[in-house]
Amino acid sequence: MSRIFITGSTDGLGLAAARALMKEGHEVVLHARSSERASDISGISAAALGLAIGDLASAVETRSIALQVNTIGRMDAVIHNAGIYLERSRGETPEGHAKTLAVNVLAPYLLTAWITRPDRLVYLSSGMHRSGSSALGDIDWKKRPWNASQAYSESKLYIATLAAAIARHWPDVFSNAVDPGWVPTKMGGAGAPDNLEMGHLTQTWLAASDEGAAKVSGGYWYHRQRRQAAPEVSDPGFQDALVEKLAELTGVRLFEERG
Repeated sequence: MSRIFITGSTDGLGLAAARALMKEGHEVVLHARSSERASDISGISAAALGLAIGDLASAVETRSIALQVNTIGRMDAVIHNAGIYLERSRGETPEGHAKTLAVNVLAPYLLTAWITRPDRLVYLSSGMHRSGSSALGDIDWKKRPWNASQAYSESKLYIATLAAAIARHWPDVFSNAVDPGWVPTKMGGAGAPDNLEMGHLTQTWLAASDEGAAKVSGGYWYHRQRRQAAPEVSDPGFQDALVEKLAELTGVRLFEERG
């Protein structure tokens, strides 16, 4: 039995993953953006190990989420499932960041730094990461005209790269990225063609399975099959440049500097 925290678990893939893991007998800590969102899952949260509440668009609330999780105890795995898709505008978080970057990249980066290190980390990416730009000069969209699709694609490139960087820097942790496919969730839309069940079962498998195939690190996965990610994802130079940029934007360093 594993203890697993899942961000964005009030609906969609996160909620499906939580239900699947709890059915298998695992202890699950849920996450809701607000108390109102938490009330939507009162039925399942009553059977969960715990529920963390906080808005991932805010670094202060993200810190609070990490503290809530650490208070419950050390997790065996964390599934970074939460994300936002096509935002109409850049928006601005309390810290002044683009909302897509904050929720999809900065929040999982900060939670990775602040939550007691688990045995396994799973980050949700997307096939759209292959359209992301590897230029890191304006990842916060302060100079470029806003492009919602490009911002999303870049955020998913960054999160897949972060997963790979963690696999390289923390050899004692299984860190992987998952492309759930274009599945019929609120984000994907009712007409999405991919298999919803395989979308969430890949992340639960990587988070909790005792199968040798799931106990690996540095992979990019689609429907329990390892796939080739964009070249930047496995490039140590790009990984380090991205992590340095995220440290600069958040003021939090994930890896110790090497002398």
